[in-house]
Amino acid sequence: MFSHINLTSFVIFIAVLIIAITLHEFAHAIVADMLGDPTPRMQRRLSLNPMNHLDPLGTIMMVVTSLTGFGFGWGKPVMTNPYNFKNPKRDQSIVALAGPVSNLIQATIFAMIFRSIFQVNANVSLLETFLFVGIQINLFLAFFNLIPISPLDGHWIMIALLPRKSSMVYERWMNSWGPLVFLLIVFLAPGLLSQVLGPPVNFCIHLLVPQLG
Repeated sequence: MFSHINLTSFVIFIAVLIIAITLHEFAHAIVADMLGDPTPRMQRRLSLNPMNHLDPLGTIMMVVTSLTGFGFGWGKPVMTNPYNFKNPKRDQSIVALAGPVSNLIQATIFAMIFRSIFQVNANVSLLETFLFVGIQINLFLAFFNLIPISPLDGHWIMIALLPRKSSMVYERWMNSWGPLVFLLIVFLAPGLLSQVLGPPVNFCIHLLVPQLG
């Protein structure tokens, strides 16, 4: 049934996704802890152990999409208590932003290593494939999580940016309908995601790795 599947590509996608999602969720946890909320620490999220961060459905999605040639998944949300923050609205948005920023940092590190290897040997190796996939997936996750739809990080950032009344209306709507919209987009309109996220991802790839341009 899966004879057409490239086992090497599958393993690379899974490995990169596990690293990317683990560091993404860890970034949320450690920033929340630094801003005064001990909730992630109490729930053992200040850890680099992937088992503390992987979400069952997100992991299944990760495996299924990796089998099709493009890995995608999500981790277990880091729970926070806004009452522990000095400025709940601002600090919650900073915690949310930490996840996508961690993916941008990962993509940059992957790119720096890729560029140094590419200068020595222009032939594509297994390591270069791993690094390039690391750049792609981390950029995709960064921009994907910035979409202002609950439960993605972008909706917390939008709440912080909107005026108080608009923010309350937006938050109520997202709490009611955001997860449904999210699932519809992920499962029924993956092509739309590619059209929206493709241009910024490709732009950043050429910016980080101009040798490929």
